[in-house]
Amino acid sequence: MSLTKQIKKTIQNEAKKTKSKDYPFAELFRKKVQEQRQHNASVVRLEDPSNLPRARSLGYKAKEGFVIALTRIRKGSGMHKRPVRGRRPKRMGVTKLTRRENRQQMAEKRAGKKYPNTEVLNSYWVGEDGKHTYFEIILVDTASSSIRADKERKWIVYNKHTKRAERALTSAGTKSRGLKKGRGHEKNGPSLRANKRTAK
Repeated sequence: MSLTKQIKKTIQNEAKKTKSKDYPFAELFRKKVQEQRQHNASVVRLEDPSNLPRARSLGYKAKEGFVIALTRIRKGSGMHKRPVRGRRPKRMGVTKLTRRENRQQMAEKRAGKKYPNTEVLNSYWVGEDGKHTYFEIILVDTASSSIRADKERKWIVYNKHTKRAERALTSAGTKSRGLKKGRGHEKNGPSLRANKRTAK
């Protein structure tokens, strides 16, 4: 088995699947989430990605111009005030409500706002606990000469790709806008309001 395939068996992938006697995946994953929880800020810059194969598959390169940021997003569907009166329980508008954008998209926006001189390339899930969900965001410094010289990544330098996260042009953003195609997205169209608003 190659090194990349071995690394793909990361702690977060094995945390809930198997309980190995040889290697305590779940215990190590729990410790990792506890370490993530200790950060005071919601967006923290990291030296290296914790899941290298996943980061590389999403466009990350270990070179100048790439930045990894750990972002935490609070769980829940937001604060919904319960009406004082005049509703039956079904119409109170408190339960079964979801946000119009997913947590991953919110994490990308916060990381892009924290580092305004960079553009969000992509992101991936790295863990969660009872209160927060954690994502690692791949950011690219558009002013870096190494990025401008990279044939595979220099497309992000052009003006039409500015503020990708704010305009929901990333993978997570297009998913929340209902623009994904293929299996599992048959009922996204023709609009966000169609099919019981399942496209949001």
